[in-house]
Amino acid sequence: MEAQNKEGCLLIVDDNKSVLSALRMLLKFEFAEVYTLSGPTTLLRELAMHDPDVVLLDMNFKAGESSGNEGLYWLREIKRLKPETEVVMFTAYGDVELAVKATREGAADFILKPWENEKLLATLQAAFRLRKSTKACGNLRKREQELKNEMNRDERMIIGVSPAMQKVMDVVKKVARTDANILVTGENGTGKELIAKEIHRLSDRYQELLVTVDLGSLSGTLFESEMFGHTKGSFTDAYEDRTGKIMLSDHGTLLLDEIGNLPMNLQSKLLNVLQNRVVIPVGSNKEHEVDIRLISTTNKNLHEMVKEKGFRQDLLYRINTIHIDLPPLRQRKGDIEILVNFYLAKYSHKYKKPELKIQPEAMDRLKSYPWPGNIRELQHTIEKGVILCEDLQITSRDLYLNQSEEIVSDEATTLEEMEMRMIRKEMEKQDQNLSIVAKNLGISRPTLYRKMKKYGL
Repeated sequence: MEAQNKEGCLLIVDDNKSVLSALRMLLKFEFAEVYTLSGPTTLLRELAMHDPDVVLLDMNFKAGESSGNEGLYWLREIKRLKPETEVVMFTAYGDVELAVKATREGAADFILKPWENEKLLATLQAAFRLRKSTKACGNLRKREQELKNEMNRDERMIIGVSPAMQKVMDVVKKVARTDANILVTGENGTGKELIAKEIHRLSDRYQELLVTVDLGSLSGTLFESEMFGHTKGSFTDAYEDRTGKIMLSDHGTLLLDEIGNLPMNLQSKLLNVLQNRVVIPVGSNKEHEVDIRLISTTNKNLHEMVKEKGFRQDLLYRINTIHIDLPPLRQRKGDIEILVNFYLAKYSHKYKKPELKIQPEAMDRLKSYPWPGNIRELQHTIEKGVILCEDLQITSRDLYLNQSEEIVSDEATTLEEMEMRMIRKEMEKQDQNLSIVAKNLGISRPTLYRKMKKYGL
């Protein structure tokens, strides 16, 4: 049983062969592997071959030498080649000043000859535990960096040459390297989160995390725990400490998605954190300073919500240093063909139909369609078309578009007429349930009432 629990690799370097023999006998029961060297000549080669966790290193290898300079030289060489390897110095000449010097050079500890077995074992095991801890931290940092790299991959998914999108991208490039709080607005499916990711990608915080919080799906009871974190035992089911999303985004970017859905009673708590840049986890009284870059998105009109007492004006000022409004796809007609070809290439590759093309007639229909669901709807339409197409060309038959929406695409149709038709259609669809109608259209009920009165609905 004892042999199964042995861990670690130990390398002993000493010019006294009897010392090596005694140490080998003693330590083979404590370490999984024990190697010995009677001199430092081949030390660096042994390091490369065996990658020891701990080296027990004599400080003097020449007869009559007691300065310890040789040991210090080889200590530096070990740390240069294998900085994570722990080194315990071994000498017959006790000198406090020499011990301090060795420690400053990176030695984990210092053992005098003749040694006490228990003290020697305790020192070497402590050095091995330190090595394991350092290795674990190194692996954790490596995984953390890999996670950051994966989350922040250099992928540009914002596609568009239309003047409207070029204007948006000009603003993005100007503000990305600042720490200004940014509010991104636009209809569902316009790519608000992609804009937020692009801002983070172009920022000086690119190597840190972009942490996204979907406020639309976060219940009031979980808000503080999710956002601020909590301590073990602070409430029922709090079995361990938890880091909140705000602290997780420290030195990075915090994306608050659909901030317009945040209830008034929680807006004040968020505002307090944004103003003071301090987080107090649930169940704790300790403040944690945070350095975050804030980006918020919404499909709602927050200025209208402020008028209707549905959103705090001071919070709007706090999140709205820079406002980026994404145009709907119906106002970006010059981008439709580019987007269609992009998603066609993506999904024809995914579904192993590399030769798939799209008929000109089908492309014309896609370009004339108003896309009420914006880019997200276009993406799903193309994916569906690729899956269902049985020939080498996608035709109009393979495009499952909402026929009733296509009348809205008439060039002579005004935005007001389009809005009226969308409201009427949603009212019919929801059997006059105005609460659901308002929610699905992304407006408040008072705003819906005013529009119904305006259009005589």
